[in-house]
Amino acid sequence: MSTPFLWHNGQIKPWAEATVHVSAHALHYGSSVFEGERVYATPRGPAYFRLAEHTRRLFESARVYEIEIGYSEDEINAACLELIRANRMPSAYVRPIVFRGAGGLGVLAKRDDPVEVSIIALNWGAYLGDAAVRGADVCVSSWHRPAPNTLPSWAKAGGNYLSSQLIGLEARRNGYDEGIALGHNGLLSEGAGENLFLVKRGRLLTPPSSAGILAGITRDAVITLAADLGIAVEERDLPREALYSADEVFMTGTAAEITPVRSVDRKAIGKGAPGPITKALQQAFFGLFDGRTEDRWSWLTPVHSEATAQEAA
Repeated sequence: MSTPFLWHNGQIKPWAEATVHVSAHALHYGSSVFEGERVYATPRGPAYFRLAEHTRRLFESARVYEIEIGYSEDEINAACLELIRANRMPSAYVRPIVFRGAGGLGVLAKRDDPVEVSIIALNWGAYLGDAAVRGADVCVSSWHRPAPNTLPSWAKAGGNYLSSQLIGLEARRNGYDEGIALGHNGLLSEGAGENLFLVKRGRLLTPPSSAGILAGITRDAVITLAADLGIAVEERDLPREALYSADEVFMTGTAAEITPVRSVDRKAIGKGAPGPITKALQQAFFGLFDGRTEDRWSWLTPVHSEATAQEAA
């Protein structure tokens, strides 16, 4: 999955030259924060989707864990753009990561222990494969999301995804595409790496940000696009059985984009195929990148300036 170049500690480097020592604090204790971003091929060239919002959340996550990034948001944004240009990529999945590097082995890193910053860009298609078209078969996991005031769910930290791994492993072992977690209170939370939406009588229902979820940027985009299409959205606590009586279910995330769900616990959702509201939101979302949907929210950041775009052409 490698590309020719990545960005590491302020420099564009060949992929193989970016290395991390085995004593890195993040390897032992999960002290990393990261983002997942997508670059889409558009009629005006490659463009990031909501780059500034992703970078802002990276800094917010780092602040929770008192990790000093050492670069400004503008510098990280510029590095993200530079990396796509260096690799000459028309589209990409991009992973900025900030982590505590090699230092002592105590749980608490020392103030002078290094913090490393890297950005990698990959060619990565649909996260759940053809489920994005046919609809995913998912299960409700036996693993729950952490309770409030244990691990901060709003921070996108590496350690949080140990929970996601357990949820996903259980799902795959039992023949499902993905798993859905309940919260500490037994109510719906989110997927292993996706936010969750239900459609009931023409309305969108989604667990609130207090349900142990990562408040996803794609989730926010779907809520905005739904309002633009005249679809009512309600953030509310939802019991597990709401899945089984829903007309449609879909999951969202940078990697998953908008992925329909056709069954939960081997119970068909609706007609067992992507429903009309899910399809309408998919069309509006992907229309941002082919010009069918006007980018009235300034969500797209072109990789090339007008001058460099003409050179690339």
